[in-house]
Amino acid sequence: MQGVDRRRRFLKASASTLAGALLATPLRAFDTADPAAIATAAVRDKPVNRMQAFALDRVTLLDSDFRRAAAINLDYLHSLPVDRLARAFLVQAGKPSNAIPLGGWEKPDCELRGHFSGGHYLSAAALAWAAQGDAVLKARGDELVGILASCQRSNGYLSAFPENFFDRLSRGEKVWAPFYTIHKIQAGMLDMYRLAGNRQALDIATGIGNWTVRWLNGFSDTEIAHILKTEYGGMNESMYDLYAITGNGRYLDAAHRFDQASLFEPLAAHRDELKGLHSNTQIPKILGAARRYELTGEPRYRRIAEYFWETVTQNRCYATGGSSNDEFWKTGPGDLKGQLGLYAAECCVAYNLLKLTRHIYAWNGDPRAFDYYERTLYNARLGTQDAQGMKLYYYSLQPGGAKFYNSPTDSFWCCTGSGAEEFARFNDAIYAHDDDELHVNLYIASELRWPEHGLRVIQRTEFPKEPSSAFEFTLDQPRELTVNLRIPSWIAPGASVALNGAPLDVFASPGSYLTLKRRWQTGDRLTITLPMRLHAMPLPGDDSLQAVLYGPLVLAARLGGKGLTHDQQYGKYDAGPSPEPKAQAAPRIAMDGPDRLDWLTPADEPLTFRANTRDGTLSVIPLHQIQGERYAVYWQADMPADGAS
Repeated sequence: MQGVDRRRRFLKASASTLAGALLATPLRAFDTADPAAIATAAVRDKPVNRMQAFALDRVTLLDSDFRRAAAINLDYLHSLPVDRLARAFLVQAGKPSNAIPLGGWEKPDCELRGHFSGGHYLSAAALAWAAQGDAVLKARGDELVGILASCQRSNGYLSAFPENFFDRLSRGEKVWAPFYTIHKIQAGMLDMYRLAGNRQALDIATGIGNWTVRWLNGFSDTEIAHILKTEYGGMNESMYDLYAITGNGRYLDAAHRFDQASLFEPLAAHRDELKGLHSNTQIPKILGAARRYELTGEPRYRRIAEYFWETVTQNRCYATGGSSNDEFWKTGPGDLKGQLGLYAAECCVAYNLLKLTRHIYAWNGDPRAFDYYERTLYNARLGTQDAQGMKLYYYSLQPGGAKFYNSPTDSFWCCTGSGAEEFARFNDAIYAHDDDELHVNLYIASELRWPEHGLRVIQRTEFPKEPSSAFEFTLDQPRELTVNLRIPSWIAPGASVALNGAPLDVFASPGSYLTLKRRWQTGDRLTITLPMRLHAMPLPGDDSLQAVLYGPLVLAARLGGKGLTHDQQYGKYDAGPSPEPKAQAAPRIAMDGPDRLDWLTPADEPLTFRANTRDGTLSVIPLHQIQGERYAVYWQADMPADGAS
């Protein structure tokens, strides 16, 4: 999330007179009390997807780090009372509230107030209901929707800050991203409708859409181009989603006005001109482009989204899959030298890149997309929450850095909200399907139900502690089905697959699918073994700095917690630790070559290693397991002259 300091001044178009006239007649897409009208009006996506995701209620997490993390997240969401979440909206609407105000980015004078309480929280509650059947959060989400409905103005405007924030935006005056917050609120309402069946939430989202249409109609394209220089979240995405539900072309046209030519045109021409841009400001815009492609089939928007994903994930990401330093892309593509900062990388960036990856994969079905997805899920998402459900803002990559978490009610950073959503949907993307074919993309203990095919699959695994997964099949009746198992790019020699205990003399190349087509029946058991290996990944632009991975897991040196105070790990500061942890040099190791990892040896416990460095021996564990101590992800490699960069 970016604080906006630049000032822009321009005149509002004379069309504002027309916009004012429109306010007298509220626009209604249809009567949302009639479910049949909604279903009739809905716009189907174009047939552009090769892969389909399973609904969240079709996949249940079984015992694993992901299930435990999801449960902790639910406990945190349960701790937030509805009256405190609703307070700022009630006060803004002139209604009484005796609740204690929330702090941080939700405090009464913060210009982003409402982004979590009326947006992220509703999305997380809807996801928790859809994915985990959490009736408590569904009820609280419904209650909050009802309160916010009472706060919505007759012109459709709903926020916890006054509408005149948008006057400041239109005049080019300093204001902190009002459309960003409106997007979160609209998206939260749409999630409550789509995932939790709350039709009142769709009414609210439609009202916000109508207000947005009118507001945009007051400006010329030139003026809109200036307005779009202020962060606006994914307003294009949520307006496209509203169009998909309602069929109202006004929302399609309004979403299109959020196209930012300065960003989209270079990407459409396959040019990376991202240097100097605020990272997470851009990705929601690309998600909007992805939705336009899915709804209209326009190939330009697929080019924009695919090239952006490709250049960022291949050229602008750390070994963890995260990206950005101090929230920006400060260097050109393929050059992250000098970017291992205390504020690298912003967690929202990884959240949104995973979201974009799901779109990209749906279009092309390429299993290599899940090499990135899996690596990012483990190393840039799973380790961003503590045992009380507090979330990170930045996943520091500065050697000697430590994790810094939000406070329960006095932070509410953007990454608090996106984290609450992410940890509520860990069952997403494990499986996908294409007609009669099942695709297994992640090795996470889970149960899949596919009633259309009378199929239930239980995946039993201790991965990554153990490099294997077993799939138990239950079917209403025997049937022919194709099962595709993703073969990760990181596998070591010795991978194998067995059916009902008998080894199969087949396998597939790393970065592809192993396809098994047969007549399956209840009791079939499919087992895949995927040995992991150590492998180095240099920092783009500086081969002397190497991260080491074991399979998909980024390993981190444990540097201890000496001198690390509570205030350096938790706080209600705007974004980061205060005082800053003292920077340290990356641990120095001797490498005979870029692929020689003799200095790193297994220890006694699973997923633990010992590093022999220039300064002694260090304990090494997966990054996501680090808690309450300093760490280092990248190692300073002293390589022979012929291997030096």
